[in-house]
Amino acid sequence: MAGRPGIALGVAALAIYIIGGIATFGGAALVVFMKGRDLMGLGDGRTIGYLLVCVGVCLSILGVLCMRIFRNRGLS
Repeated sequence: MAGRPGIALGVAALAIYIIGGIATFGGAALVVFMKGRDLMGLGDGRTIGYLLVCVGVCLSILGVLCMRIFRNRGLS
């Protein structure tokens, strides 16, 4: 990574994108399988699932936007 200083930005954007995908599919699984059950004292599993789906989609969009910006600006 020492040769290209902007590569860390690309790796960070890719990591945000992957974390968003995991959160989206994890939230979808919670919506389907945890109806009416408590999730470790945090609340209803279905509600937490909807939250994870929304946050995951936002993170995925943010990751894609960052990748495109870094590539088009020549930062990575």
